[in-house]
Amino acid sequence: MIVKSGELSKIPDEKINFYLLYGINTGFIEEVIEKNFISNFSKNIFNYNEKEILLDRNNFEENILNFSLFDNDKLIIVNRATDKIFDIIEKLSETKIDNCKIVLKSSILEKKSKLRNYFEKSKNKIIIPFYEDNYQSLFSIVQKYLKKNNIKLSTEIINLVIEKTKGDRIFLKKELEKIYSFSLNKKNISFPEIKKLTNVTLNSDINELADTCLLKDLKKTQKILNEMILSNEDNIKLLKTFLLKLKKLKVISKKFNEVKNLENAISSIKPPIFWKEKDMVIRQFKKLSLNDISLLIKEINNLEYKIKKNSNISDLLLQDYIFKAAS
Repeated sequence: MIVKSGELSKIPDEKINFYLLYGINTGFIEEVIEKNFISNFSKNIFNYNEKEILLDRNNFEENILNFSLFDNDKLIIVNRATDKIFDIIEKLSETKIDNCKIVLKSSILEKKSKLRNYFEKSKNKIIIPFYEDNYQSLFSIVQKYLKKNNIKLSTEIINLVIEKTKGDRIFLKKELEKIYSFSLNKKNISFPEIKKLTNVTLNSDINELADTCLLKDLKKTQKILNEMILSNEDNIKLLKTFLLKLKKLKVISKKFNEVKNLENAISSIKPPIFWKEKDMVIRQFKKLSLNDISLLIKEINNLEYKIKKNSNISDLLLQDYIFKAAS
């Protein structure tokens, strides 16, 4: 059963045990899970990655059944769900697990996805698609936050903050939190102050690093990387920047295969590519085939999992990937 994110709280969940939240808007997905699930569970919240479930399927299934028999108030969150977990979910859905909620988080699922079709056609399972935020939705988030905290910012400053966060509402909220802390000791906040506060220079460096790497310019990539100091959070942000650029290139490449006209393929992109980015996109398109792009996206998704699991060596993992991608 397909529902919108805003309708979830209106649906009686007594008979709903399975939820699938999918799409590229990971920040929005996290918000909905926090508001509608985690906040309602005082304990017994368990997080899994699909990969670890597949490595020990029997143990996962036994744990679910044991939870249902002996505990109350249980929430199971499965990260990075794909069609590989379909058989497990199908089996569990045929078992009575009234005391357990299972939430699957996934990225983009094609229309032919078994998991997506299974949830869409089921009357007792919920699936919610999460699409990319546009400027209006992000501007609305900023306005609500500023009004709630009695902060006044110019439209120029708001645009700067939105542009810096590259459409990621998680990073947007972190930047707003920085601004809130800064505003406690100031009545008026200027553009130069916000520019410094939000570290636009680092964001520019991250963007340039991703662009240069995708151009296969190894020498310049090494130079930029050597001059940057990245935190674990910045490493994840760099990966998201890579993904954003690669996903745009993938859409352009697929469209080009249909229309055989690069200008038309680029013009079809939504949100549109700014004129100042167009030349870079064209150069990257000429360097990377559709297979190259798909492989890089797959490698980045795997890398993000490794970095989050091994934060102490995240710099080494990221550097290895960047040098490999730029070669």
